[in-house]
Amino acid sequence: MTIPFLPADAPFSEDQKSWLAGFYAGLHTQMLVGKKSATAESKSTLTANILYGTQTGNSEGLAEDFAATLRAEGVNASVASLDDVEVDSLVEMNYVFLITSTYGEGEMPDNAQLFWDALKSSEAPRLEHMHFSVLALGDTAYDGFCEAGKQFDLRFEQLGAKRLTGRVDCDVDFEESADGWMSSAREELAKHKPDDAGGPISPSDAAAAKPAKSKWTRKNPFEAPVTVNHLLSGEGSAKEIRHYEFDLSNDGPSYVAGDALNVIPTNDPALVAEWLGYMGVDGDKSVAGKDVSLKELLFSQLEISTPSSDFIKAIAERTDDEHLQHIVDFNDKEAMEAYLWSKDALDIARLHPKAKFSVEELIALFKPLQHRAYSISSSSKMHEKSVHLTIASVRYESHGRKHGGVASCFLADRVGSDAAKVFISPNKSFRVPENNDVPMIMVGPGTGIAPFRAFLQERQALGAKGFNWLFFGDQHAKTDFIYKDELAQMQADGVLNRLDLAFSRDQAEKIYVQTRMKEFAKELYGALQEGGHFYVCGDASRMAKDVDRALHQVISDQAGLSADGAMDYVNLMKKEKRYVRDVY
Repeated sequence: MTIPFLPADAPFSEDQKSWLAGFYAGLHTQMLVGKKSATAESKSTLTANILYGTQTGNSEGLAEDFAATLRAEGVNASVASLDDVEVDSLVEMNYVFLITSTYGEGEMPDNAQLFWDALKSSEAPRLEHMHFSVLALGDTAYDGFCEAGKQFDLRFEQLGAKRLTGRVDCDVDFEESADGWMSSAREELAKHKPDDAGGPISPSDAAAAKPAKSKWTRKNPFEAPVTVNHLLSGEGSAKEIRHYEFDLSNDGPSYVAGDALNVIPTNDPALVAEWLGYMGVDGDKSVAGKDVSLKELLFSQLEISTPSSDFIKAIAERTDDEHLQHIVDFNDKEAMEAYLWSKDALDIARLHPKAKFSVEELIALFKPLQHRAYSISSSSKMHEKSVHLTIASVRYESHGRKHGGVASCFLADRVGSDAAKVFISPNKSFRVPENNDVPMIMVGPGTGIAPFRAFLQERQALGAKGFNWLFFGDQHAKTDFIYKDELAQMQADGVLNRLDLAFSRDQAEKIYVQTRMKEFAKELYGALQEGGHFYVCGDASRMAKDVDRALHQVISDQAGLSADGAMDYVNLMKKEKRYVRDVY
């Protein structure tokens, strides 16, 4: 270790030099003691740094589970969101386990973007000392499957870090793959534990260390009776938005405003019948390796509406459709999106009669039927025994057939007052402000209003005094102003302090929520300067991006900042958890 010293020609008096010499001597002693202490600690302990990037909370939950398991085995495990981690701090981490989802079409989740920007820069530190492993969550139904995890895995390698175990990419059914990754990571990490490291903690302490989790999961859903199914859209609306309420009494799951309710649907029996007709077989037919009939398999276990990538490739291989073959061969994402517009899997199969499949071959091309996640539109502080959803039913006619959204039409048409299978996905990053006195600005057009109805109820129940401001809009005020009476009552009660509306098609020039943001830029910036939290919910592909651009412009114009300066301001908001989104 280099001993601190004062250059002979330093411009200080003798008294100052004497004081500084003593200061440096003391500092050197402290550095030696600290180094010895750190060395001694490193010999007896091993720290696993578990970092997560998440959009909906799944990665965070896995990170907490993994940490609890490691602690039970005597490993010092820390958990951190990627937006709480400085890239330079990686030089102090010897073992890093990164768990991340992928958002949209291969993008980083919101809480990982700043960390990724720093990690991929030319100024990122070398990491030759570091061992790492990546668990990537994704959905093969989207382009860029597990892309965020793949990018982190590659970048760590480029910076010199060594893989402790190989990356594992998980589809929507991630539990089994995630468990396998954790087991492998624990086995490899155990090989690096010092000989004098502490052993496992007692079973009782291990159980206490594990985070509390609901017993209601995807594999063990709660059966919640649907008590309310109410049409919100007015007569003549181009949309069908409905309000649902589910009964959670009889030991149902608990939730917090900001969480999502997952609904496990079944397929439309009419679509099942169409598929059986296409296959030309009886629904009672047994399928090799399955313990239910073909009809039941199509009804409750397989995704028979949205075509999988394997299904499309198989069709292309067995047909003379050169256009489709070209799209598949060149992985043309835009052309594929255009080709699939308004078509479901059965449409595609019927459009290519030369593509012949056995029943077993078709079954193998269908993905498992998945739950659908919806933003909760109620606060459990006001509705302890029920949970509310606000959902737009998907319906359209195409290729001579009526089509419907799997889960949205399951709830609208088929579940009735029977029980729907549900479970909660916590989203700890999407919460009302902890400080009840700061402003809360919410941007939620259409069904994007759902979590903000919950947020307003939450603040009302808490007696929060902070200023609440909602930007809402849709196509027409007459038919699409959902929850109009409720919002008016909240205004009268002093809960909703400001409501700015944008109905895009009620005038010649279209007006959107981002238009209103720019129109009231001075007031919006003022609310942000007071520590306001800014929330966005709704369409990720267009609305959320337009709102983000408007936010940058408002800050740039009002604060007199350059584009880079406005970006720094927004990035600080993200770091402080004051700019969060629930977009899809």
